[in-house]
Amino acid sequence: MGKPSHQRRLPENEAQAVVRSLRVSPQKLNLVAGLIRGKKVDRALAELEFSEKRIAGDVRKCVMSAVANAENNHSLDVNDLIVAEAFVGKNLVMKRFHARGRGRGAPILKPFSQLTVIVRQVEEDKADKKKPSKKAAKTTSRKPAAKAASDEAAATSKEAK
Repeated sequence: MGKPSHQRRLPENEAQAVVRSLRVSPQKLNLVAGLIRGKKVDRALAELEFSEKRIAGDVRKCVMSAVANAENNHSLDVNDLIVAEAFVGKNLVMKRFHARGRGRGAPILKPFSQLTVIVRQVEEDKADKKKPSKKAAKTTSRKPAAKAASDEAAATSKEAK
């Protein structure tokens, strides 16, 4: 019999990978995840390769796993993938104590976190069509002030004649 298949939660052009129980605080992991959000996959992997953060290697493995899922399970083109989302969640917290003076103890919290990376396939032609730059828009939409004033004066003198 087997289990019934679930509907896919993601669109057809996306794939994800989840890493649970990473031994780092979510705040520190979010700094590394912020480095790769919205970037092309090859650029994100390069930044993680040369990052000095300890957890960057595990984040890199997660991105590579998401790319492998996209390629093998969903038949997406690896060259067109971007890191659409990279979000961090809390996991368990190990609670330890550190012995202090006079028989007291100080808490030590060892947090774990989890990382979800979603990669999306985007078409190259959409990425190449960018909005015109602000400088180009300004030059085409307005005339210089002196030229505009002289055009208005010429128009009024023609009307007067």
